[in-house]
Amino acid sequence: MSDVRGHLNDPLAHNTVLTMLGILEEKGFVRREAEGRGHRYFARVPEKVARENALRHLVRKFFRGSSELLFTHLVSDQRLSAAQAKRLRELLQDVIDEDQP
Repeated sequence: MSDVRGHLNDPLAHNTVLTMLGILEEKGFVRREAEGRGHRYFARVPEKVARENALRHLVRKFFRGSSELLFTHLVSDQRLSAAQAKRLRELLQDVIDEDQP
């Protein structure tokens, strides 16, 4: 448990982390094994899959299912560096180029 808390960006209470790990275990994202008096937790889903699931949920829940609304928010409300803006432009251009016959 302390390993998990040590990797978090926000300092969360022990019980909060335990509750979240329990929810993730119920949903099949993590598994746990007894280790001494505690438990060790392991990912059951690759990080990329978990990130994609979380993003789909975020878009549905907060952006009415619209990726365009999410993107607009990210671009207009966040302070992007010139390098970040350039990378986003390149990614968009790649998508446009793929759609061209």
